[in-house]
Amino acid sequence: MKRFNSKQAEGYSPYTCIQALQQGSAVTRLSALVLGLGNMLNGQLIKGLLFLAGELAYIFFMIRYGLHNLVMLVTLGSVEQQEIWDEANQVFLYTKGDQSVLLLLYGVATILLTVIAFWGWRGALRSAYKAECLKKQGRHVNGFRDDLASLLDENLYRLLMIPPMFFITALTILPLAFMICMAFTNYSRIDNHLVLFDWVGLENFAALFDSSSVLGSTFWSVLVWTLVWAVFATFTNYIFGMLLALLINRKDTRAKGFWRFCFVLSSAVPMFVSLLIMRTMLQPNGAVNVLLRNLGLIAPDASLPFFTDPTWARVTVIVINIWVGVPYTLMQLTGILQNIPGDLYEAAKVDGAGPVRTFFSITLPYMLYVTTPYLIATFTGNVNNFNVIYLLSGGDPITNLSSTAGSTDLLVTWLYKLTIDKQYYNVGAVVGILTFIILSVGALFTYRRSKSYKEEGGF
Repeated sequence: MKRFNSKQAEGYSPYTCIQALQQGSAVTRLSALVLGLGNMLNGQLIKGLLFLAGELAYIFFMIRYGLHNLVMLVTLGSVEQQEIWDEANQVFLYTKGDQSVLLLLYGVATILLTVIAFWGWRGALRSAYKAECLKKQGRHVNGFRDDLASLLDENLYRLLMIPPMFFITALTILPLAFMICMAFTNYSRIDNHLVLFDWVGLENFAALFDSSSVLGSTFWSVLVWTLVWAVFATFTNYIFGMLLALLINRKDTRAKGFWRFCFVLSSAVPMFVSLLIMRTMLQPNGAVNVLLRNLGLIAPDASLPFFTDPTWARVTVIVINIWVGVPYTLMQLTGILQNIPGDLYEAAKVDGAGPVRTFFSITLPYMLYVTTPYLIATFTGNVNNFNVIYLLSGGDPITNLSSTAGSTDLLVTWLYKLTIDKQYYNVGAVVGILTFIILSVGALFTYRRSKSYKEEGGF
């Protein structure tokens, strides 16, 4: 049997930068300094000129702006804005000072541009080495027209991927790198570091993990509640949605369409409208408490502490989230139940399996197999479920006045308060990084569990 050679795998290129530098001619090696030189001398004039133009543009940018951006990235600026009285015009004039936010952004953008330029340098060097090898072998070396035709044929995917990669780089990678860098500064309202701030290393992380401090104790409290909320919000919706789907899809259930309509009706109303209505109804003088007083179930001057007691508030948001989220789970699982092959149930019935055994051996494994991506997405969404918490309780109640978070605040709502309300941007960046790590670990754990389940013989 012919052994598989990894070098024959699709996408493998025998023309590498290391081989170009070790085995290439002097012209190819010189192409590492003068991009496009090897292409121009091997019959690819326009392609070589494009590589050279890209190199010159990068060098011009670095001389004109880039080196200054990198130098200022180290210091983040030190010149403060000055206020000078203009005696002639009787007004204050303000001199231009450094803005650390812009310096940080420009510095990160310059590094990212350098990474892209390095990737382009590798491509240019490999292209020069490829042209040299093809010419030595007497094979055809593509001209500019051939490369254009290739972009519209076998390399069309590269042409189509350019716009999305540009926007991903500018709108996702750059802001993410900027936020990560911000976590290592003292950019906050504390000590008036909103205009000029400095690098502080891991001080923000140390402060957040210090459980003896107010900030640290708040973080651990919010983190525990976030995980509890994500687990309950995910699996309560899934379990109740599953039960409803099973009940409605029973053969003995009549008017299935009517019952589905009743439960799905709540999803037709915008979620923020439903949440705001529920928040109003559950206030101390809201409709629910007023009704309970009129029925004599509570004292005339009493009210149930839906959002004023920490335990009540947490249970309340979980219950309301069930009401909001179950319709979506119901619709998902209804379609899955209707696609389970009926032969499986008939075979189980012939083997003498009862309803419980059939459920745990056929129905549940099939649903878990199909809905694993849905569960991962739901868990991720619940960790970042800003709407339900912020619109219902606003993170309240606040039991510790020195804390920046309430009893129902999640990491995402606490992050919003830290940045928008408190202007603690450095701590907010740290919380954002930790939230991303938690989401990644949770998604990876769920994926691995589902993968091992499939390998053990699940559906």
